[in-house]
Amino acid sequence: MGTIEKLSQRLSTYLEPDQVNLVRRSYLYAEQAHEGQRRSSGEPYVTHPLTVAQILAEMHMDHQSLMAAMLHDVIEDTAINKPALQSQFGETVADLVDGVSKLTQIEFSSQAEKEAENFRKMTLAMAKDIRVILVKLADRLHNMRTLGALRPEKKRRIARQTLEIYAPIAARLGMNDMRIEFEDLGFNALHPLRSSRLQAALNTVRGNRKELVHTIKDAIETRLARDGIVAIVEGREKHLYSIYQKMRSKKKSFKEIMDVYAFRIIVDQVDTCYRALGSIHNLYKPVVGEFKDYIAIPKANGYQSLHTVLVGIHGMPIEVQLRTKEMDELANYGIAAHWLYKANDDDIQVGHSRARKWVKGLLEIQQQAGNSLEFIENAKIDLFPDEVYVFTPKGKIVELPAGATAVDFAFAVHTDIGNRCIACRINDRLAPLSQALQSGQRVTIITSEDAQPNPNWLNFVVSGKARSAIRHFLKSQRRHQSVELGQRMVNQALKSVNLSLEKLTEDQAQQLVKDSAASSMESLLEAVGMGNRSAASVAKLLASQHAEEDSHEMFAPLTIDSADGLMISFARCCRPIPGDNIAAHTSAGKGLVVHQESCRNLLEIRNSKPDTISPISWAETVSGEFLVSIRVEVKSERGIIASLATRISEQGAGIEKIQVNERDAHNMTVQLTAAVSNRVHLANIMRRVRVMHSVIRVARSKN
Repeated sequence: MGTIEKLSQRLSTYLEPDQVNLVRRSYLYAEQAHEGQRRSSGEPYVTHPLTVAQILAEMHMDHQSLMAAMLHDVIEDTAINKPALQSQFGETVADLVDGVSKLTQIEFSSQAEKEAENFRKMTLAMAKDIRVILVKLADRLHNMRTLGALRPEKKRRIARQTLEIYAPIAARLGMNDMRIEFEDLGFNALHPLRSSRLQAALNTVRGNRKELVHTIKDAIETRLARDGIVAIVEGREKHLYSIYQKMRSKKKSFKEIMDVYAFRIIVDQVDTCYRALGSIHNLYKPVVGEFKDYIAIPKANGYQSLHTVLVGIHGMPIEVQLRTKEMDELANYGIAAHWLYKANDDDIQVGHSRARKWVKGLLEIQQQAGNSLEFIENAKIDLFPDEVYVFTPKGKIVELPAGATAVDFAFAVHTDIGNRCIACRINDRLAPLSQALQSGQRVTIITSEDAQPNPNWLNFVVSGKARSAIRHFLKSQRRHQSVELGQRMVNQALKSVNLSLEKLTEDQAQQLVKDSAASSMESLLEAVGMGNRSAASVAKLLASQHAEEDSHEMFAPLTIDSADGLMISFARCCRPIPGDNIAAHTSAGKGLVVHQESCRNLLEIRNSKPDTISPISWAETVSGEFLVSIRVEVKSERGIIASLATRISEQGAGIEKIQVNERDAHNMTVQLTAAVSNRVHLANIMRRVRVMHSVIRVARSKN
């Protein structure tokens, strides 16, 4: 365990004396604040912030980050607040500490919500100052190293959270050394038995591999020296968690994964990387399709290397990474290299700007998410390290998660392009919007001013930005439609007393909002449209003298002119279609649910909740397709289902679902769900089906 003196000596090698003194002062302040507090292991609590600062000192972080590390638990675990820290150490350090501190004052309904809200708060702080996440990662790393003293369930929860969030964040920021340690420590805490068995197997194999690794390394070094290339060649060890992940995802045995040998070649300049690549491709044959150039097209976190796979002695695969020393440091330290090298290197600057771009993307997702749980769900998607790199028509590179589609690409370019997207071209050929993109493809998005996001896109988009933007649009549209429906319903309820919302004076409108305890007229109408408040109760507030009067039949009902609409839905129990006698009831969160007048479920609602029933009718012309259930009894014959489907399709109706039940050896019942435009259309379909020689009976299904 280190001391503040040892840390001060370390810091004096790269910080000014007055900056070192500020770090010492913050340590003494933390020591006093945490006096009497102990960790689960029994050590004085101040050992934790000191070790976090030591981890950051290894990355040569600036003095403000180190001060924040010393003080990061002061707001959360002691009586000291942010203003007190600000007066002592300045606004920047206080903001960093506040960003790292959890939300301790708020009660959450679940542990998941608490963790999500903490992550959301940290993201906002990261957007302001990227150092927040570096202090948080160092804090988490020390906590993971000292998990042993915790209860088993808490240990597992912290390990799972580390593997799901903090290890991917470290990967996103290019901090490979930290990611590997997070993954191995998390794996050991979450699956101790698997981890220990895998470690034992690895120790056994390591001895047998040494000689072969040495042989390959000598061969590579000899070839590079012969070609006049100065390089460091290292045999790369696979870490425990990556072996476990490969065994699971690729369904391979431990032996198959350990049969691959990995090496890293570090040279002085970028052009030497390519020369070295040619040299080793002449030594061992490369595997076709396994070469990746991350120098020309860096990964999203700024990682750069050439990757190739070779066929070595006895046909065994050899993975090789070629990079410069700067690229190697950036791969290990990631964004922290920005401070490690005082931001002189261009590659490091690029890594830093990419990290900021990622945080900015997280911020966009955060602004559009409905709540913290939705935000963390979308953010997790964007933390997956695998990426595809595609090009815009002008040749700009766009980085997307693996499995991304043209819709993900459209939203990555700009939210407006995603919202107005109708089709796409991949390498100048029309392609489905749901097609997964491959690296190197050129994608062109076709847009229309009248277009809007399709809810079905949520079934195939993979990026957090696309998912949150589509949900945000649908929520806005749903709100707009709820307000519109609420206005129609309240006006309908007011007709009996010869009133309408349009005729209200400003004072009357304000009084109505006040009496109904709503925040605004819009939110009141939205509540009515969503079915969370009845139109009759709002009308009663405006016209109390008519409150006793049941006036449902005294005015024209609402009309339905389309099958589309977020706030008017059609009950599955009776599946009403244009031409049916209908009525509706308001359902909380759904708006109006339309039933056939004769539906048993509607009858029950009439008896139990009569005030939720609303009169409704079809408009003279209704557009769109409506689902209807048809029951067909047929003789069991070969090809009868195909004939039945063909006959229905010929009548211009789509079939959504077919279910077949065998009644006996000779007969069976076919239950169909078809899309029709109205009762006349349905009658024509049933007439055409009825004349088929194998059909015994056809009828519309009722609940």
